Amino acid sequence: MNDLVAYQLEDGIATLTLSNGKVNAISNEVVAAFNAALDQAEKDRAVVIITGQPGILSGGYDLKIMTSSPQAALDLVEAGSTLARRMLSHPFPIVIACGGHAVAKGAFLLLSGDYRIGVEGTYSIGLNEVQIGMTMHSAGIELARDRLSNSAFGRSVINGEMYDPKGALQAGFLDRIVAPEELTDAARTVALQLKKINMKAHSQTKLKVRRAFLEALDKAIELDRQHQF
Repeated sequence: MNDLVAYQLEDGIATLTLSNGKVNAISNEVVAAFNAALDQAEKDRAVVIITGQPGILSGGYDLKIMTSSPQAALDLVEAGSTLARRMLSHPFPIVIACGGHAVAKGAFLLLSGDYRIGVEGTYSIGLNEVQIGMTMHSAGIELARDRLSNSAFGRSVINGEMYDPKGALQAGFLDRIVAPEELTDAARTVALQLKKINMKAHSQTKLKVRRAFLEALDKAIELDRQHQF
């Protein structure tokens, strides 16, 4: 953990706060910080809340890295996809508290959580890869295929359709919307409720439910590693 991903433990709840510039760009260093924070959360046996700044969860991968070289882009996408895979199989519940925009990898963070809370407002949530000239990576396709509604999947991945919070709720990026000033308390209330469940049963059931999905995701990450975007 470092300044990029702050870690706060209280009442068995680990809050991971992303802070990397005005758009909370996801870099290799941010991914490493998230992994370190999740390591600590496992040691603390804590329910996890992941959040960002007021107005934004994340605008996606760091474009300076993504445009620096094809290999740098591939390496960052692999690191981010592997983080998503870890989140989806994390032994303790993960709540995402999205305080505003969540674009590209920011939206994939939403698709990697167990319970996602967004806020009311004029915010954009979705996968804009094709809008900015990026062919969607295989791991991203599998994430979207599993977590989004059937009707939203194609529009999101193929058309790059973006949603306001209400549309994101219908599409499957979010599970609930609250007023911005209610986000912190709402996430904590959900986390406290999740603390009451049996964590061994949660972990084992999560892996059973997501077994086929995780296998498909592993294959997709390998395809992306072979430069088959």
